Amino acid sequence: MNGPEIHLTFAPELHVFVPAGRRGGPTAVTTDGSSTLGHVVESLGVPLTEAGQLLVDGSPVARSHVPSAGESVEVRAVVRPQHVPGAPLRFLLDVHLGTLARRMRLLGVDAAYESEDIGDAALAALSARERRVMLSRDRGLLRRREIWAGAYIYSDRTDDQLRDVLRRFAPALAPWTRCTACNGSLGPADKDSVADQLERGTQRTYDVFARCTSCDRVYWRGAHHARLAAIVDEAVREFGGAAA
Repeated sequence: MNGPEIHLTFAPELHVFVPAGRRGGPTAVTTDGSSTLGHVVESLGVPLTEAGQLLVDGSPVARSHVPSAGESVEVRAVVRPQHVPGAPLRFLLDVHLGTLARRMRLLGVDAAYESEDIGDAALAALSARERRVMLSRDRGLLRRREIWAGAYIYSDRTDDQLRDVLRRFAPALAPWTRCTACNGSLGPADKDSVADQLERGTQRTYDVFARCTSCDRVYWRGAHHARLAAIVDEAVREFGGAAA
């Protein structure tokens, strides 16, 4: 490119996406004179899902702004909590984020999840069709224009991933109301009505059950409940909600 030269500064939160040489302050970028500022930012490694307000010489501009020579551009991070307009807040997670999906469902957050790799195009189309926020560590997927909305998952540790999503989007928490297997809604189940799905030891030991209204999976407060309750209690303390 041999068009106008501009100078960009990236917010510290975005430094993970840009080369080390662009993390210390304003750096020069030569544009082609026709690409939008959004395209320029993305070409330097920052998914637009992670870019917040764009300032040119101190004034906000749209991503469609075409830079002119000498402009100073500041790329800010997304403001948290992030408001996603136009649809109920619900999520779609890619094949690599199954544990995170189950944790979100445990907290009552609507989190669709693909357990098989259906491909970026299909995921993006599903995000658009169902108006779900696409969560992924795949920057290429997040660059697809057809996704409804998206967010990069910064950590590879589930605890940190969950905390980051809850902090960023502030979804309403309703623990123990969603099936961790299929994302359906849970309803109370009479012990007799689920007896044929229970081992004898479970029938003798437990009396309170819930059943998924979508896949019929049965839940009770078994051996793993204390560990799951600790996850729920910590999330509720930090981000609000009503633990059951």
